[in-house]
Amino acid sequence: MDRIMKERTSVGTARKIFLEAIQPLQRTERMEIAGCVGRVLSTSILASRNVPHYRRSAMDGFAVRSADITGASPTNPVMLQVADSIEEGSCVQVSTGAYVPEEADAVLMLEDTISIGDMIEVRAQVHPGKNVGETGEDVRKGEIIFNKGHLLRPCDIAVMASLGIREVTVHSKPIVAIIPTGNDLVPLQDTGLPPAGRTLDINSLMIGLYVTKWGAVPRYSEIVPENRDLIRKAISRYLDADLIVISGGTSVGEKDYVPDVLASMGKKLVHGVGLSPGKPTALGVIANVPVLCMPGYPAAGLVALFAFGKPAVLKAGNVPGTADIIVKARLTGKITSREGYVSYARVILEDDGMSFLARPLMTAGAGILSSIAKSGGFVIVPENVEGYEEGNEVDVVLIE
Repeated sequence: MDRIMKERTSVGTARKIFLEAIQPLQRTERMEIAGCVGRVLSTSILASRNVPHYRRSAMDGFAVRSADITGASPTNPVMLQVADSIEEGSCVQVSTGAYVPEEADAVLMLEDTISIGDMIEVRAQVHPGKNVGETGEDVRKGEIIFNKGHLLRPCDIAVMASLGIREVTVHSKPIVAIIPTGNDLVPLQDTGLPPAGRTLDINSLMIGLYVTKWGAVPRYSEIVPENRDLIRKAISRYLDADLIVISGGTSVGEKDYVPDVLASMGKKLVHGVGLSPGKPTALGVIANVPVLCMPGYPAAGLVALFAFGKPAVLKAGNVPGTADIIVKARLTGKITSREGYVSYARVILEDDGMSFLARPLMTAGAGILSSIAKSGGFVIVPENVEGYEEGNEVDVVLIE
């Protein structure tokens, strides 16, 4: 392969070039907050009112005037009258979250009292403000709650609901067109066993599920045969998308036409990256639409999708930077890598009760997707590192 595909761009450089060609979407939409988990705000949110909008009790107990029980203790209890309003020598029973009368300046915990008829024996003193949540303690009217570009979580939705906000404006999701190519592919809808030499188009489903997970909307193309004109026509049909992902036809075989078609229709930025598996990946732009051409072998295609498709979807969708979930683990076997390539080594994570162990999967084939399904994550070996020895502590990037 190296003798044929001579060009090889580093993963970091290729990703930088590709992302520079992608502009965050300017489209927005108005949505009810209940459907906004995972969406990105296109405007900042200001509080229209205080939360809480009244003084509330933080405990079950009694609203009191702290001065009335100064010095109270188990050996020097103070008696208070339980009433409906606060006056000198009286208190009002309250529950957690209940309104605290203005005349009271503290809440005495129930545990520090003994009830005696309509009186209570107070066995502890409190200072002003004790166990009282003041108006606006959580949120002040007029303050910025969430800035533009914030990725909304369920707890954020709850905060907005508490402020009476029912709709917000968010960035639209990117549209990702998925174009599978190959004469050997069979539509996934065909339920029978494919004949020898034919394979089900599982890549389209895999790509679609991942871009959905990352915040985009997939659009699926029918399988396109290995034909320049048909590939060109298929791409032309989806130039209204925000990102095009083409699966297959990226290597240097006689019928691997995709990179040439990409170059003829627009600009081929990269063909051949220092990625293992995934070297035949091609990146480009056609009519201002970024195009990721990933290898047809499922495992290699998935690595290319993680390396280039995920950051492309996130940037187009205005999603703020999200860090990979990484766990430390000790290798139970050696990992080898190709010098000059960023290698994604598949490992199975095991918990020995004290720490994580990473067991390398011996399957190295770029077409064996089941090895990724069996693994918990990748050990990403930098291009300047010649693998890791058994017993080394490594970072495992979780697949999910």
